[in-house]
Amino acid sequence: MTDRPRRVPGHQPPSLAPGAGLLLVDKPSGVTSHDVVGRTRAVLRTRRVGHAGTLDPMATGLLVLGIDRATRLLGRLALATKSYTGTIRLGMSTTTDDAEGEPTVGADASVLSAEQVVAAITPLTGEIMQVPSAVSAIKVDGRRAYQRVRDGEQVELAPRPVVVSRFDVVGTPRSPEIGVLDIDVEVDCSTGTYIRALARDLGVALGVGGHLTALRRTAVGPFRVDRAIDVFEPQEITQPSADAVAAAIVPAGEAVLEVFGGRVATPAEVVDLRFGRPVAPIGRTGAYGMFAPDGGGLLALVEEIGGRARPVLVWQAAG
Repeated sequence: MTDRPRRVPGHQPPSLAPGAGLLLVDKPSGVTSHDVVGRTRAVLRTRRVGHAGTLDPMATGLLVLGIDRATRLLGRLALATKSYTGTIRLGMSTTTDDAEGEPTVGADASVLSAEQVVAAITPLTGEIMQVPSAVSAIKVDGRRAYQRVRDGEQVELAPRPVVVSRFDVVGTPRSPEIGVLDIDVEVDCSTGTYIRALARDLGVALGVGGHLTALRRTAVGPFRVDRAIDVFEPQEITQPSADAVAAAIVPAGEAVLEVFGGRVATPAEVVDLRFGRPVAPIGRTGAYGMFAPDGGGLLALVEEIGGRARPVLVWQAAG
């Protein structure tokens, strides 16, 4: 998506209803994604808050929230690539594939060389089939996998295709304890990739066991964590703090331009799009935004299917 334009020529930033947009939150460790949603609802005094892409309680970093009508965009945003930094501990596996689980099996990893680690990472890069962590939010017969595990059930999840476009070791591996080796990594991957599972599979490949001890999401599509805010500071909800959170919301139209790019509709196309009718294509792949002329704002997300640009989400419906 890096080749998609972030501005529409001749188009002014869209004017939208206050609050309808995306909020970039820097999630602290020890809270759930649901906790972040609940806090944001309380701060902004609205129930219409959702998130794209869950972060585990242990993890920190970028959580993209949809506010008010922009919750409708979240399903599309979930298709974006994501970036992470993390620490993998080799030498011990856990029941959850991260530091919150109970230790299971392991072997001395302190003797591993950096070259051996890099060689084992290579098969885990590119288009791979990954078995998600058993302690995940994936539903099995209507129930979350993690709940089944907590209830003492054996959970076996089917492998899923994911893309790991980058899996690099950064810095120098270290042995903070006898028998273990900690490596810091940077990962760029498709939505649905479990970094915990990468740690687990790396440990298996090296024959020593492995789990994740730290994880931070640094980017979701074009959005980076350095643009995010902490909704938990200050602890007390005050009007100034609520105003600061509201001011940080990225209007939906601007968000669509950043993620998908867009084009300006003709007056006739404005009418068609508001009624959910397709318009002429321009030869683009993937979804993109259609905007009203003269700063009239986001009209719809469209996708070119069957020789027409068809609305997949109508933002400004007729009537």
